[in-house]
Amino acid sequence: MATVVTIKDKVNLGTTINEINVSFDSDQITVKDLIEARVRHEVDEYNRKLPEYYSGLIQPSDAEKTLNGFKLKDRKKIDAEQQVYVALDAFQKNLYFVLVNNKQAESLDEEVRISSSSNISFMRLTPLIGG
Repeated sequence: MATVVTIKDKVNLGTTINEINVSFDSDQITVKDLIEARVRHEVDEYNRKLPEYYSGLIQPSDAEKTLNGFKLKDRKKIDAEQQVYVALDAFQKNLYFVLVNNKQAESLDEEVRISSSSNISFMRLTPLIGG
């Protein structure tokens, strides 16, 4: 049975700027699994619709930051592998934090138990640029 969790993006004093729902096949995952699933979900949603703005964790390399998200110069599909790579690297460099049930994740290999009531937050510290 799939576990669906709500992931919130927060900035500054904890202000929520974005929320997405992501599904997992297990209730025991790693922080790496969490980040990868989140980024792939965002990229898949964008690539399916190709809207004017991309509002994911990682800024695509050929996009500019706007009030509405990241605007790509040309509406084209985003490379999910590149976005995941940049997101994982950024986590290791402490460019953002992941909180699971108000506890900061320390490493990509850290295992966390999730449920539909889990409180999962990504705290952005600086703009991230990817592929």
